[in-house]
Amino acid sequence: MKNKWITIRAYLYHLSFKKAANFFVLYLSFMLSRALKKPIHWGFPTTLSIEPTTSCNLRCPECPSGLRSFTRPTGMLSENLFKQIIGETKGYLTYLHLYFQGEPYLHPQFTDLVSLANQAGIFTSTSTNAHYLNEENVQKTLDSGLKQLIISMDGITQEIYQEYRVGGKLSKVKEGLGLLLKLREERNLLFPRIVLQFLVTGQNEHQIPEIKDWAKEMGVDELQLKSTQIYHFENGSELIPKDLKYSRYISDGNGKWKLKKKIENKCWRMWQGAVITWDGRVVPCCFDKDGYYVMGKVGEQTLGKIWKNDKYRAFRNQILEDRKQIEICKNCTE
Repeated sequence: MKNKWITIRAYLYHLSFKKAANFFVLYLSFMLSRALKKPIHWGFPTTLSIEPTTSCNLRCPECPSGLRSFTRPTGMLSENLFKQIIGETKGYLTYLHLYFQGEPYLHPQFTDLVSLANQAGIFTSTSTNAHYLNEENVQKTLDSGLKQLIISMDGITQEIYQEYRVGGKLSKVKEGLGLLLKLREERNLLFPRIVLQFLVTGQNEHQIPEIKDWAKEMGVDELQLKSTQIYHFENGSELIPKDLKYSRYISDGNGKWKLKKKIENKCWRMWQGAVITWDGRVVPCCFDKDGYYVMGKVGEQTLGKIWKNDKYRAFRNQILEDRKQIEICKNCTE
């Protein structure tokens, strides 16, 4: 709870009247859209996820980066494109997650991108598998102004860790995390807040007590036990935990599996933010990993024009009419 309050204070520190007003009109338009069953959209995105790169050093089985199975182009975000996005959005953007697919630290200017966003007054976050947290990168991270760093560690032993993080070395993750915590303390810094994320699967759920003890011993700011998204979950998977409180899926009673949460004809994500791929494609959310629903491309148009174009309006209308017909919504917990 302490970490959440520190994070909230940092978020509020970056909140201007203009940003707060934008958030309010976004939420108001969302509620009106739900009531009237037609898309009304005021304001501009308050959150963005921007993809530094699709490259990754691991081969996680439920990840397009890991499987090398993208149907969209792969590559690295250019600094000029990033500057263009930040320049346009800094007046209303409250939260930036510099991550979508891939390992962000493989981008050679990653911490420079964080610094640019931080200097523009935007709360910044990212996710990493922590294999590149060497002393140079840790120092750059501490200098960048990054506010939150989510570190994925899905096992407390190498044997279990590598079941999902294929090709990964748990010793490197522990070493990098330890170095980051040590240098942050030495420099008497509060940020970045370190969130240790544990994707709970049928392979590692027995290690939950151990990861809780280890996280406390290490002094991470927060431990998150996260449910795992599974492709083709209908036929079951060894990744589905036995303890279903950690699962997105439940048995339908007929030998198949279904989403635990009912899909409703609403989605706040479609009103509050978007995802931008490394090459500027604007997609609705992080479930569209292959960029199937491209609303437009930054560089060819401004994000503001894309945000309010006919294609986005039609997509939001489909959300309100029958969200089950949208492919990326069929495996969503929103």
